[in-house]
Amino acid sequence: MSAGVRAGAGMAGAVLLLTTACSGGEKEHGVPVGEQGDAAAPQVTISPGNGNGKAAPEAGVTVTAAGGTLQQVTVTRKGKPVDGAMAADKKSWKSRTLRPGSQYQVSAVAVSPKGKSATVNSTFTTLKAANELGIADVSPTKGEKVGVGMPIIVTFDRAVGDKKAVEQALEVTSTKPATGAWRWVGDTQVIFRTENGHYWQPNQKVTFTAKLAGVKSGKKTYGMTDFSRKFTIGDAHIIKASTKTHHLTVTKNGRKVKSWPISAGRGGRVVNGVDTYATTSGIHLTMGKENPAIMTSEWMGVKPDEPGGYKEVIPFAVRISNSGEYIHSMASTVWAQGHQNVSHGCVNSPPAAARWFYNFSYRGDPVIITGTSRKLEPDNGWGFYQMSWKKWVKGSALDRTVTTG
Repeated sequence: MSAGVRAGAGMAGAVLLLTTACSGGEKEHGVPVGEQGDAAAPQVTISPGNGNGKAAPEAGVTVTAAGGTLQQVTVTRKGKPVDGAMAADKKSWKSRTLRPGSQYQVSAVAVSPKGKSATVNSTFTTLKAANELGIADVSPTKGEKVGVGMPIIVTFDRAVGDKKAVEQALEVTSTKPATGAWRWVGDTQVIFRTENGHYWQPNQKVTFTAKLAGVKSGKKTYGMTDFSRKFTIGDAHIIKASTKTHHLTVTKNGRKVKSWPISAGRGGRVVNGVDTYATTSGIHLTMGKENPAIMTSEWMGVKPDEPGGYKEVIPFAVRISNSGEYIHSMASTVWAQGHQNVSHGCVNSPPAAARWFYNFSYRGDPVIITGTSRKLEPDNGWGFYQMSWKKWVKGSALDRTVTTG
């Protein structure tokens, strides 16, 4: 062996001419090439070292060069390249996290100021995951066209212990810039929304990506695969309704397109200090559509056949909260619409207007209701904009905002 090359145990041999090539053996912290024997040759170190059979997936691959700069680094799994980034000074390269229980190949080339090059190769296997973390559900759905207030709701299939590591792996990109933040609402769910007063810009593409493969979320628990979801922000639909004037107005991209008379919650049923028959005031988001919706008094503990009970089949209903509020058709209260609040909390609308809105609206359209003393809670349906921006950001495990441009 040339005096200019030193490699790990198990190496059969190497030749140092103008280029030094080396495949190192098992070495805990990496494979060095071109040390003091040849001052002109750069030193290259790869971690994990060649032959490592229990490499930490979350650590990824690190390649460093001394006495020169890295010219090329390639990491592959089953022949497919692994993402990584080169430092500005080209002295180091770092990969993303790695899939557990997988074999990887690394090849790195460095060149010294005197033109001597060194090539090093390494093969190693990552530790297997005892438990796997995956994504159980994401809203919006694939390819869905949604409103400008639409949140991204990510539900995991098991509790997340290291929320910082998992949140770090979540990315949101959009064709038009927005500022937003993630907020954890439990151990299995995290939600992204834009900042207060600034919804998504209309008519653009948004991509959510979870680079979970190799992310350690708990003891012996790793993400196994990445996840990606693309959706579209449609026109800016803003709905404003007043329970005092008994009217609702819809704008599209800033221009009024329709208005109609309504009848909101009549109030008068107070339970634990809450008037359950009053419509909630605040920024709601449309959550889904039902045609028909089956509405019963069972939500308040009263069976339909008991005094004060009811069961109604309601057409063209658009949900705006989890406390039973909809914008929906109600032919039997047309006499009150525009004049009086007579509902159990819903926004009663003329049948033709309700049908139009049912077909017009997207999920995630802001519905701003005013006029009542009952405020929409931030955890009631998608009432997320009811929370201050400062408090919302504090719910991020990383305590940070995100720019999506």
